Amino acid sequence: MEKSLKGLNLIIASIFVSVLTMFVVQNRFSEWKEIRTSQGLSADVVEKNLTCLAINIYKEAGYEPFEGKVAVAQVTLNRTRHHAFPSEICDVVYQKNKFTGKVVCQFSWYCDSVHRNRPVNKEMYDESYRVAKLVYLEGFKLESLEGAIYYHADYISPNWRKPKITKIGQHIFYRG
Repeated sequence: MEKSLKGLNLIIASIFVSVLTMFVVQNRFSEWKEIRTSQGLSADVVEKNLTCLAINIYKEAGYEPFEGKVAVAQVTLNRTRHHAFPSEICDVVYQKNKFTGKVVCQFSWYCDSVHRNRPVNKEMYDESYRVAKLVYLEGFKLESLEGAIYYHADYISPNWRKPKITKIGQHIFYRG
């Protein structure tokens, strides 16, 4: 009798936790959808933006620490609000410019046709997607990168005359 009561309590507790989790997740998703649709974005557009942001995080900082992934996402979003860049996330990610007759991508992975395919490491991509949600939908950010719109890997030296903000992982970040 005692074992069956413990089993019944366990089942009831599991059902309660499942229902509560489902309620919290559904409520949170509704908030995200409401936030973005109130800005005139459909669920399809939000999903497209998340995918573009996630692939950029993955390609630029997939193996970087959490802060490095957030920083790349934040710079990408900062660019959408800066006059020198397109206002849409996917347009920022896939932006190409022409300098002295040569096509240059804003994010080097995009110009490298070998790396344009879907992510190879699903676990790293999934983590990048979670960071994209956190930054894009919940507004999570690193305060120190408020005005950052440029960065480069620490193993290259572009000789920029931009104000340096910080180094996170293998990237150095700059103000615009």
